Amino acid sequence: MSSSRRWLALSVLCVAALVISVDLTVLQLAIPSLTKELDPTPTGSQILWIADIYGLAMAGLLITMGVVGDRIGRKKLLVLGSVGFAGASALIAWAPDANWLIAGRALLGVAGATIYPTTLSIIRSMFADPKERTIAVGIWTGMVSGGTALGPIIGGPLLDNFWWGSVFLINLPLMGIVFLGGLLLVPESRNPQPGRLDVPSVVLSAMGILGIVYAIQESVRDGLDEPRILIAGALGLIALALFIWRQTQIEHPIIEVSLFRNRAFSGAFTANTFTMFASVGSLLLVSQYLQFVHDWSPMKAALALLPPAVMGMFAAPFVGLLIPRLGQGRVVALGLGLLALAMFLYQMTDVDAGYSALLIPTLVHGVAAACIFACTVEIIINSAPKEKSGIASGIATTGGELGAAMGMAVIGTILNAGYRHAVDLPSGLSGKEASTAGDSVGGAIEVAANQPPAIAADLVSSGKDAFMDGMHYALLTNGIILSVICVFTLITLRGLPRVFAHGDEETAVGASEASGTAAHA
Repeated sequence: MSSSRRWLALSVLCVAALVISVDLTVLQLAIPSLTKELDPTPTGSQILWIADIYGLAMAGLLITMGVVGDRIGRKKLLVLGSVGFAGASALIAWAPDANWLIAGRALLGVAGATIYPTTLSIIRSMFADPKERTIAVGIWTGMVSGGTALGPIIGGPLLDNFWWGSVFLINLPLMGIVFLGGLLLVPESRNPQPGRLDVPSVVLSAMGILGIVYAIQESVRDGLDEPRILIAGALGLIALALFIWRQTQIEHPIIEVSLFRNRAFSGAFTANTFTMFASVGSLLLVSQYLQFVHDWSPMKAALALLPPAVMGMFAAPFVGLLIPRLGQGRVVALGLGLLALAMFLYQMTDVDAGYSALLIPTLVHGVAAACIFACTVEIIINSAPKEKSGIASGIATTGGELGAAMGMAVIGTILNAGYRHAVDLPSGLSGKEASTAGDSVGGAIEVAANQPPAIAADLVSSGKDAFMDGMHYALLTNGIILSVICVFTLITLRGLPRVFAHGDEETAVGASEASGTAAHA
């Protein structure tokens, strides 16, 4: 490929990655609209599924689709995935109820799983030069992390002027660009000896992820003592254990379990996963905080999230300048430390706090995520042979998407649990009204609209205060988890290569043990 065609093809892949990551969070601003327009009004559990099922379905199939791309051709899978993604977007834009929307988002996640890992593996095959590949991965990373933050920003103007389903229709022209650009610019690549796709492994991985996340989500509503929840969680854990065991027994595993014996790979995967866990979960809380607590419109809330989104998008390609000075491991640990700091700084927000209390932690958040993703993605995709880059890409994106799905599930669960524990409902509400208002702050605001002024004011005030309690609990949990992962990363990623600015090849400083099975670029 000529140099110009490579970079044009990269722009097509970045558009694809941007759309996939935007759709991970674009509905967060639409949740207040959903609670008003969908009939019947979604419950708190349904709202979690609406927000979470897209990332969950994608996470369950990313590794499988990475293997499929290695087998049938990554370009072919990218083109087919763009058609499926556009079709699913059009289908769910007019969802008549919450259950339809949940099912449609699941189909969208399946289509997204065909696109996400192929973009990274195609980048790996297109850019043979290590320096060019580092820049390309940095740009891709910036688009992914920026897209996650841009979801609410893109959705804001649409929600202010159109119905909530309009946030999905923007996918159609963008996926049209991916379809045509993929056909005309992207080269075909595949594993010449792909091996057989192990169907039992696919089933076990999907069962494990679905079972565990279902148990987490449903426990927030009905408690852990419900037999169906305990059974789902147990089946999920058993399925994942069997999946991991099977990967060590078959000739052509879906996941190269041996990669996780390399502490550098494990450290990068863990950092990547928990960064998405914290980032997406906290973004869900912040977008609801601006709309529910401060009564901001979707557009105003979207503009409030623009500075950190821009910061993350443009910081990622420049993180490479830090690596020669600090090394990859320290850059990742620095990012995790800053991200933990951002979670603690979010504690400054309250019902009466101004935008400045939110701006500082979100800016820190954007820089931190850029530091982490720019390094971890490259470590992961360079830890497998080129012909198996689809598998490595699938592992990288699966960790991120699973982290995002679990982040929304766990952080949303803590938020809802904190809300239900703290909310103080005024007397005079009917049983149905009390149930709705006690379920979420959106429900409290909805019920208050039909109450006498005195009761309405008490209900809204109590609902907002309870939401803040739940939000602070959830973000404090995020900060503690990230602090632990930061220490873990300093240990596992020590000795990784320092990339010098000059010379034809990169030089590793004390990297022999850390490299393990990886061929660090």
